[in-house]
Amino acid sequence: MSKKLIAASMITLSVAVAPACATKGFVREEVGTVNSKVDTLGGTVEQAQQRIGQNEARIGTVDQKAEAAGKAAADARSAATTAQSAADKAAQQATAVNGRVDVVAKEVEASRRLIYTVTLSEDQGNFNFGKADLPDTARTRVDQMIDQLKTNPQNVFIEIEGHTDNVGDAAMNERLGMERAEAVKRYLYEQHQVPLHKINVISYGEEKPVAPNNTRDGRAQNRRVVVKVLS
Repeated sequence: MSKKLIAASMITLSVAVAPACATKGFVREEVGTVNSKVDTLGGTVEQAQQRIGQNEARIGTVDQKAEAAGKAAADARSAATTAQSAADKAAQQATAVNGRVDVVAKEVEASRRLIYTVTLSEDQGNFNFGKADLPDTARTRVDQMIDQLKTNPQNVFIEIEGHTDNVGDAAMNERLGMERAEAVKRYLYEQHQVPLHKINVISYGEEKPVAPNNTRDGRAQNRRVVVKVLS
């Protein structure tokens, strides 16, 4: 074989081998890149799994808290229902008691007998217009009433009614009537030691006139306190 032929053969072989070597290197490089990406992706997946696990734990904690809150709310509703039931029962009992008290009070009132009545009015020189002070003449009449009770000792009860004329506001007149009745009550207690539980006061204001309010004398008669003694 001539030198020219050998040289040509070597050149041909070099050209054939060179591309093969280059292809293997490229493959190794690409495989390395892919492996690196796979490793990175694996790490990312692992981190995602860890976060999912943490989220699941948090969700579990929230579920437990929500369940506890729901139980607490149910217990609160049950307690509120029980309390409302107890309140309703107490209200019913109170109504029943009040009803019995009213019945007893009416029976006691019906059993009382009026002994006599004392009227203290302005036309008799007692209460002045717009005043609740107890005048001396009214005190004297109250003293006489107590003297009668002492000479005839009985288990008595005293009712005091306050009255006014129709001059002025109705609410003001009702208040003035009560002040006049309270003045008599205070005098009975402080001067004659009549027990307070034996005295009841009420104001009728301008509601129960005994004379027309269109005259001066009539208005004077309506400005009064009525003391009723009952056995």
